[in-house]
Amino acid sequence: MISVADILNKGTLDKQDLITLLKAKGKDQELLFQRAREIADENIGRKVFLRGLIEYSNVCNKDCYYCGIRKSNKNQKRYILTDQDVIDCAKFAYEQNYGSVVIQSGERCDGIFTSKITALLKEIKKISNGKLGITLSLGEQSLETYQQWFEAGAHRYLLRIESSNRELYYKIHPENAEHDYETRLLALENLKKAGFQVGTGVMIGLPGQTIEDLANDLLLIKKMDIDMVGMGPYIEHEDTPMYITKDFLLPKSERLELSLRMIAVLRIFMKDINMAATTALQAIDPKGREKALQIGANIIMPNITPNQLRKNYKLYEDKPC
Repeated sequence: MISVADILNKGTLDKQDLITLLKAKGKDQELLFQRAREIADENIGRKVFLRGLIEYSNVCNKDCYYCGIRKSNKNQKRYILTDQDVIDCAKFAYEQNYGSVVIQSGERCDGIFTSKITALLKEIKKISNGKLGITLSLGEQSLETYQQWFEAGAHRYLLRIESSNRELYYKIHPENAEHDYETRLLALENLKKAGFQVGTGVMIGLPGQTIEDLANDLLLIKKMDIDMVGMGPYIEHEDTPMYITKDFLLPKSERLELSLRMIAVLRIFMKDINMAATTALQAIDPKGREKALQIGANIIMPNITPNQLRKNYKLYEDKPC
């Protein structure tokens, strides 16, 4: 079988190459991380982009089996930021010279919600003289809504597929009209049609997930010509149906290592893609995000949500607040 060192010297990688790299351990992993750093230096330089994270609301109409803010979690205290809260957060990011903000929320597609987001986008552009970039992470919406938000001033959008394996997708989501795999893929295509730079991502270390699944995730990201990626380890939450699998998961330290290998491999596979060092990495290791930056990630999203509400946007356990 071809060695990791030989794969790292290839011009293009196939699926088997990806699988081999994702299995790298010891000295092979060190070689992988070193090559990812070299490619990052060559293609994006030693730059880190700051995107201030505004967790707008934990009200969600979805019931994903892994997520702490799922609709059926009655233990979750719900909130929606006021307009002034959002504007204050954006002002802070602008005054601190952040390149952009990210507005993230539980998924809603009703008119009250979509109109409110449109108005907030316009106000953020106004108070920053059009200089503050805006990324949205607000779930599946209609093409018309995506176009409306793009025209109002948002130009990047993050919509995570979570897994490219359709069968695995329905092990972590209900199989119904509100959680349809094909609808998720269509939403990513519609974001491109609307003009957005499109981001996606996956969870790493899901119960039942294989290395081949992760290789296929990377292949899908490349096939769709994704602009940015946010991916990290799956971390369980006690108020979710998937919590019953906690004793069958990889140890958190192994989920972290596998996540770092995914980041390194994607940097080699798609040399100039933007990649976030996600908060989930930090939930396992206080230096998790820094480790990701060292091997190819180039985005940090400091949480600028009002302090008193951060604990209520708890997608998983041990989230740093």
